[in-house]
Amino acid sequence: MRVVSGTCKGRALKAVPGTGTRPTTDKVKETIFNIIGPYFHGGLVLDLYAGSGGLGIEALSRGMDKAIFVDRDFKAFQTVKENIETCGFTECSELYKIDSERALKALIKRELRFGLILLDPPYKQQKIADLIEKIHNEGLLDDEGIILCEHSRDVKLPDRIETFKRERYEEYGAIAISIYKWGNA
Repeated sequence: MRVVSGTCKGRALKAVPGTGTRPTTDKVKETIFNIIGPYFHGGLVLDLYAGSGGLGIEALSRGMDKAIFVDRDFKAFQTVKENIETCGFTECSELYKIDSERALKALIKRELRFGLILLDPPYKQQKIADLIEKIHNEGLLDDEGIILCEHSRDVKLPDRIETFKRERYEEYGAIAISIYKWGNA
């Protein structure tokens, strides 16, 4: 696993030990970022189910200003921390070892708005549509922002969630990617 492009291109990233976390492959990561970027001119990224932090780190490497990484698993938290340090992104990263619900409540209180929100929850616990609805209702996404969801191909997400519209859907084996943006009501 490595950073595919940007300022940290080629930098090796550690995977979370064990089998509880499935990292996004470099090929899928490269395809995802070619669709949504490929590069950014600043902004804030939320990696809500960070795992190893690979997606959020890729966004920082490609030009996002700051990232907030959230994962409740201790091994994942430690792995993200090491990967952030390896890439020199400690100063532009915040890392929280809490569950996604508590994290969203804290972010809402801070009145943060994100240019990119990455949702890659464990496949057995997916509540992506509910998360996107909450993101919508609380105004967590910038007007030009993107929500990137990585999910099992078996999970069928709607084309619209509130006023977010699915702009793109791709399948890569057992993995599916859904990309949401603000749409007209």
